[in-house]
Amino acid sequence: MKTTSRTRGVTAAVALLFATGVGAQNLTITNARILDGTGRVIDRGAVVVRDGKIASVSATAPAANSGRTIDAGGKTVMPGLIDAHRHIVTGNPAQWLANVAPKEMQDFLDAGFTTLLCALEPLPAVEARNRINKGELKGPRLYVAAFEPVAGGGGPPPAEDPARTDPARAPPPDKPAPAIPRDVTIKGVEDAAKAGYDYLKVVLNATKNGPELETLKLIVSEGKKHNMPTIVHAVSVRDTLVAIEAKPDLLVHTPHIGNLGGDPAALKKIVDARIPMTSTLSVFVPHFDDKGTALFRDAKPFPWHTLSSAGQGPVNARLLWEAGIVSYGYGTDTQWPPRESLADELRALRLVFSPQDVVKIITKNAATATMHGAEIGTLEPGKLADIVIIDGDPMRDSGALTRVVTTIKGGEVVFEAKQ
Repeated sequence: MKTTSRTRGVTAAVALLFATGVGAQNLTITNARILDGTGRVIDRGAVVVRDGKIASVSATAPAANSGRTIDAGGKTVMPGLIDAHRHIVTGNPAQWLANVAPKEMQDFLDAGFTTLLCALEPLPAVEARNRINKGELKGPRLYVAAFEPVAGGGGPPPAEDPARTDPARAPPPDKPAPAIPRDVTIKGVEDAAKAGYDYLKVVLNATKNGPELETLKLIVSEGKKHNMPTIVHAVSVRDTLVAIEAKPDLLVHTPHIGNLGGDPAALKKIVDARIPMTSTLSVFVPHFDDKGTALFRDAKPFPWHTLSSAGQGPVNARLLWEAGIVSYGYGTDTQWPPRESLADELRALRLVFSPQDVVKIITKNAATATMHGAEIGTLEPGKLADIVIIDGDPMRDSGALTRVVTTIKGGEVVFEAKQ
């Protein structure tokens, strides 16, 4: 049976019902310093949760509410953290689902992450999402993207990390890449919809006079028929300018190849497109192990020839922010454990963003990037009760975001640090 926008909408509604209802509690959090994600700070307040959703956020004493009461002890209460560009499946996909996913999903909750946009995953990630929604597996809310090529020969990334030899670092080939027949692209989108994916993911390295833009436009158009947003990997300024012509729903990288400071016309064009973007600045920042060895995200030695991207990405990010980009949200594009990825991304973000900026980037803006900002990302009445309690003040020190003591997802307490 052909998947339609209406049937996918019903499926999404059922999934949301499961995600909200399974384990949902009535809760009251008192004695809290509240950052509601909208910019409001309440020095001493309370959050009331009913049936898994925010009922009230206020500085006044809450009315009597059934269920558990949590005394925050003056700690910070804020929206659950969101990674809007993450990869979760490693190794053999079936073995990952059976043996790795349960601990990995709990690790995300322990780190305070209540939502992940999994930007290009095999089918077991969809199954993990389904099990989480049904309450069969404990983990963050997952949204999963399927890969759709835009040129012939452009399959999924190879076993070796493609960022090491990204073709975007070189001038585009003189010859255009082979085109993909329209019917093949249309079928690919239909197959992704039938498989239950939430998004379509495109990796864009445009060739001269190539077919990539027209194929991307077709993917965007076909995706809309199935209520599937299109998200685009474009890591250079050049490819970002091509991508925005197709009007995708999300750019999942800050362009880190090419200097927007030297190209004000390109900067304005990207900002005027009003397409959300995720950070992923830590991809080209060395990850240091316990011995101080510099590693890339694939756990192999860091490729120092990519280091310029570690500086250009943050610079371009701040230029886009100052120029008024519609939304700049948190994303890592990594497979390191979530606390380690968070520390790495914070290290890069803090080069050019204030602690106040970072709070917005990892909550409200990241929710916008997932296209679910109406449901998550802020503590406002009617939204899902995705909440973290943090030991520290992330408005003064972004490092406090690594000190989560309690995580609540959809009204359910899913992690509490041992006292």
